[in-house]
Amino acid sequence: MLNVLIPSVLAVLAGGSIVVQQILNTNLRTALNSAVWSGFTSYCVGVACMALLALVLRDPIPSVSVAARIPWWAWSGGVFGAIFIGLSVLLVPQLGAATFIALLVTGQMLASVTFDHFGWMGLVQRSLDGPRLIGIALLIGGVVLIRR
Repeated sequence: MLNVLIPSVLAVLAGGSIVVQQILNTNLRTALNSAVWSGFTSYCVGVACMALLALVLRDPIPSVSVAARIPWWAWSGGVFGAIFIGLSVLLVPQLGAATFIALLVTGQMLASVTFDHFGWMGLVQRSLDGPRLIGIALLIGGVVLIRR
């Protein structure tokens, strides 16, 4: 049971950290009067934290030969992170944290079931079925209720 409970609790905490991150980035945007510099600062602090974690864990730097075998699109995650940070800094003040996160989760779920259904980017294919469609409908219904 702990092998399911602990990862689930950590996933919930990760979700909560996204809310805190967006609020902090929004506050920084206001203080700096710049969405761009707020996002840049967020990424710089994130890079510093990941570098520190790599040092603490003594994680070796991957070799050039390993890096050369990785598909080009695998390197583009930061682009999507920048889109996420930039849009969140702009939209959280307009929509509010709850509505933004509800819409964010809806977008994540729609993209996730699509990627699962088609097995894109190396994922195991998991067909879109009735229970998943009901879950999507309930999620969208939740967004409608949260926006009120």
